[in-house]
Amino acid sequence: MLGRVTLRSRAGSAAKTPHVCVVGAGFSGLRCAEVLSEKGIKVTILEGRDRIGGRVYQDNQLGHLVDMGANWIHGTNHNPILDLAKETNTVASSIEEKSGNFDEFGEYMDEKKADRLYQLVWGVIADAFKYSNDTSSIPPDRSLWDFFVEKLEEKDLSSEDTKIVLQVAQMWGAFIGDPIERQSLKYFWLEECIDGENLFVASTYKAILDRVGKRALASATVHLSTYVKRVYTRDSMLTGEPGPVKVVTNDDTLEFDEVVVTASLGCLKRNEPAFYPQLPARLSRAIKNISYGHLEKVYIRFPAAFWHPLPRHESGSASNTEASAFPFFSHFLHPLYHPGNPHSWNIELVSLASGLPLETRQPTLLFYIHGPCAAHITNLIHSMERTSPEYYSRLNEFFKPYYSRLPNFNPELETCKPTGILATDWSHDKLAGYGSYTNFQISHPTKEGEQEVELDKDIEALRQGLPERAIWLAGEHTAPFVALGTVTGAYWSGEAVARRIAEAYGMGGGDDKVGGNDDNRATVQIGKGGETLNGLDVD
Repeated sequence: MLGRVTLRSRAGSAAKTPHVCVVGAGFSGLRCAEVLSEKGIKVTILEGRDRIGGRVYQDNQLGHLVDMGANWIHGTNHNPILDLAKETNTVASSIEEKSGNFDEFGEYMDEKKADRLYQLVWGVIADAFKYSNDTSSIPPDRSLWDFFVEKLEEKDLSSEDTKIVLQVAQMWGAFIGDPIERQSLKYFWLEECIDGENLFVASTYKAILDRVGKRALASATVHLSTYVKRVYTRDSMLTGEPGPVKVVTNDDTLEFDEVVVTASLGCLKRNEPAFYPQLPARLSRAIKNISYGHLEKVYIRFPAAFWHPLPRHESGSASNTEASAFPFFSHFLHPLYHPGNPHSWNIELVSLASGLPLETRQPTLLFYIHGPCAAHITNLIHSMERTSPEYYSRLNEFFKPYYSRLPNFNPELETCKPTGILATDWSHDKLAGYGSYTNFQISHPTKEGEQEVELDKDIEALRQGLPERAIWLAGEHTAPFVALGTVTGAYWSGEAVARRIAEAYGMGGGDDKVGGNDDNRATVQIGKGGETLNGLDVD
């Protein structure tokens, strides 16, 4: 009923071209602006940063471009971001499943043993997806870690193998940006992703971002360095019409017919922007219930990729072929040998010199860190100049115990000494909401009189927004279930909201559902090292 009232009031009063404000120029905001403009709607984008892209951007401090935000395309079946990659000649690579593994003492693990235990881990994860999909009575405080522990008790494993499997399982944190102990088993199915492969964007997202930005800004007006502080609305159920909406920025007060807020979930959790009147309980509850992860990256560049190729075998056969090259992914499992890592956090490593097309390879290592480890690292360097010796020294001191275990390392050789180090710091980024992307964590069982946490319903509430007050929400946290936490999801969410607004004004909308279909959950994909399984950017 509410949707029909809202639709009728807008379409019946469309005497002038509606003016829509899009808050945020990330992928959801840019796509929303593009579609609205195509429908003949006037669009103004207000962006707090001095650039477009949001959590998708690149940096060339190391001498070559690297993605500081997203650097994966999740799923290849009917994925518009993959279409854009093809249009822009962006190199997106399928990654070999093989990974290197260093045990808790820093020794390289036997590959056959590691492969056997990794397959066991992915098997348990597949079981967890099926269990989460098929079981409705899972306690809200039961985690993926709990599931692992229980499943391993059923298997005939040695205590040593059990220990290693649980150490390997910790790598799930790099998918969601928080420890596996926080991953909800009840809502684990929300981590499923679009069918097909997951691709590493080897040439960065730059060309894709440029294309999306060019299309959006061709007709829309954009104001950079314009931070939205407050949004004032009226309720159409009380006034008969939902607008106008007043938007207060850092230097002006503006009025619009509709406002699309694409601020991150982290920002919404901090009431940024602030809404007046405040959001209704269904939305404020959803914002509180859904979690926001913390994933960071550290890039370390060397004069040459000393770890690649591997040395010749004693037999004399060459080992500098692709088959014997150092793997793209490596994991340092529960490292006990580094006093600077007080909790033995797992460290995930990507070699940008391995497994990628030759024209995109770089002598650079990429470390993924998450949760408490990410907080520890970003706190070490927060407020430091990125070009300062202290910044370099602190990061190098933490990561040298890991890269020094790679093949051919010799501390006396110049090729083994970093020429540059660059880290992300989303954890201290106000406009990112002090985090990276949406995840789904455990919650405490409800007490008598409390409302049960239903994360899927919470996502749907955010996706619905507040059209009766001319407020719409978009972003990776409102995406179809198969694309939550991804660039694709952000893109789809912006498109869906734009079509709903256009339809409300009788200007041609289309289906509310764009892209992923929530009525059919994605097929579970199994793989290794971050390239498959979930619908989250591990970046």
